[in-house]
Amino acid sequence: MRDVLCVVWPHNEHRPKNFCCASAQDCEFRLKSYRSRFFAGFRQRRRAAALPGAVLAVAVGLAGFMPPADAQGQSPVQATAPRAAQVEDTLAQRLAACTACHGKQGRAGSDGYYPRIAGKPAGYLYNQLVNFREGRRQYPLMIYMVAHQSDAYLREIATYFSDQHPPYAAVQPVLAAPAVLERGRVLVQDGDLAKQVPACIACHGTSLTGVAPSIPGLLGLPRDYVSAQFGAWRTGARQAAAPDCMAQVTQRLSVDDISAVSAWLAAQPIAAGGAPMAAATGKLPLACGSFRQ
Repeated sequence: MRDVLCVVWPHNEHRPKNFCCASAQDCEFRLKSYRSRFFAGFRQRRRAAALPGAVLAVAVGLAGFMPPADAQGQSPVQATAPRAAQVEDTLAQRLAACTACHGKQGRAGSDGYYPRIAGKPAGYLYNQLVNFREGRRQYPLMIYMVAHQSDAYLREIATYFSDQHPPYAAVQPVLAAPAVLERGRVLVQDGDLAKQVPACIACHGTSLTGVAPSIPGLLGLPRDYVSAQFGAWRTGARQAAAPDCMAQVTQRLSVDDISAVSAWLAAQPIAAGGAPMAAATGKLPLACGSFRQ
């Protein structure tokens, strides 16, 4: 049975724009499941974000009811209350805003959508932060966070997460027919000459763990996230510096091809460490603005 292409939340490239399912009924079930999980997570994050504001509001309200200050300018409450714990101003502490979604050390979010950023090439992470800032990638929360950040600070953030190497999560079972997985393997390892689609390994490295300084690894990512990124390139919601080689490749792939590649990649184990290659071993098959040669 042919896969069905579904477009969901087109404003948000981090949620599945397109995911593949066996029937319309299956798509409807998965869509309801995704929406339920999305809004449950959203409500949880909103409650967590509102807590500091609530504490501040209480503190401000209490201030108006404090007894008069003594000769030293301290109220009885101030004189006896313990000092609030000081938060250490470190980069790791400031980037808690990132790990709230991307997981501890950037190892990936527990909801299966936010991607792993730990250990990715620093140049790649920096390029994505710039793409969000400059409007080439569309996800409101990321755009708000980086809109006014300098290039230097974005590089500092990228380097920090690139230096993190937490273990990868276990590979989850992938439900796909053998023929689908085989088609995915062929596209990843050999490409499709008739469609002028190069093999994924030609750019992303023979181990598919990426290439320094700016080509990402493709393993350890959820199937739906990978599929969603193809959908974002297909619709123009995700772009990169020109020439945008991934946008070119995506336009040459069918929906079945995207489903096959996403399934095969998600089913692959990650080599120990999962570190990117230090450098490309040859000229890339396509010119890419994000990776100058």
